[in-house]
Amino acid sequence: MNFCVECGEEAEQTIDGLCIECFLDGRKLISLPHHVDMKVCANCGDIGHGENAWATKDLMQAVNDAAADAVEVVKEAEVVSVGTVQIEQEPHTYVVMVDVVLDIKGVKAEDSASTIVRVKNTVCKRCSRQLGNYYESILQIRASKDTSQNILRDVRNKVEGFVDSHSVTNRQLFITKIEEVQGGIDFYLSSMALGKAAAKELADAYCAETKEAAKLIGIKEDGQEMFRVTYLVRLPDFHAGDVVMFEGRYFKLIRVSGSGAKVIDIMNFRERAVKRSDVPSLKVHARCEDLPEAVVVSRGGSEIQILNPFNYSTADLNIPPGAEIGDTVRVVEIDDALYYVP
Repeated sequence: MNFCVECGEEAEQTIDGLCIECFLDGRKLISLPHHVDMKVCANCGDIGHGENAWATKDLMQAVNDAAADAVEVVKEAEVVSVGTVQIEQEPHTYVVMVDVVLDIKGVKAEDSASTIVRVKNTVCKRCSRQLGNYYESILQIRASKDTSQNILRDVRNKVEGFVDSHSVTNRQLFITKIEEVQGGIDFYLSSMALGKAAAKELADAYCAETKEAAKLIGIKEDGQEMFRVTYLVRLPDFHAGDVVMFEGRYFKLIRVSGSGAKVIDIMNFRERAVKRSDVPSLKVHARCEDLPEAVVVSRGGSEIQILNPFNYSTADLNIPPGAEIGDTVRVVEIDDALYYVP
């Protein structure tokens, strides 16, 4: 059994010769600096942590966290919980009270301290680069003059979503600017790797042709050469939904991907795959947005009767088993005859 050198009582545990009660008596268990400086990006509002780390966070929560993170605890204690209360605030300056529950050799104790959190406006590295038009690669999307604006809009959304998803784990990945040019769109991207990955993503999604070209733009301080890379993505003339010709037959293009395409025969409604190497052989017969709608007059078994949208005569069309027929259907004209487009 130990004895406390302060009160003389027997104690199961002592700290520096003192029983827990005497050790705690009048002792400050936590401390805070007079003030804590917290960086906030004036452009994007993200909060700075350490030298180069930044995170998206509510400002008031960030202020409380900055105060809590600055707490120093006596070495004999373990932190159980930390609470914060803003007791005063002025523009860019907040006084925060920090309440800490501690465990000291099985005994719970509480202590409080306050500090001033000063908000310092600055610009994070990402925004500094964006505002300075920094980019390492250009992703050029090019399409034929007949390509639908809906396709280009879909491509733009896909690229923006791709960059957004990757920037969640790497803040240095971003789009510096987007330019709509004759025949396509140019994306200026913050890294070469991002441009290469985005080009591959589009090539797989649209079965597109890709090329790349590097340009020397300078020399770094360590003597290494600096390059800027342009990634060209040339969209094919065809897109999902178009009616295409392939090997002398007509098909509806269901989808395209990095491995090739999937089509359905307009005449017999059989599906087939087209290898990537054969995809360039697809020729557009009618674009999806140009396919006319025909009013359905009646349906019976594997046929429907429609009004010809060109001369309003009636015509009988074959339909595939299980087809859901509404009031109108899409049709395509081939050699002066109409066919149902599934």
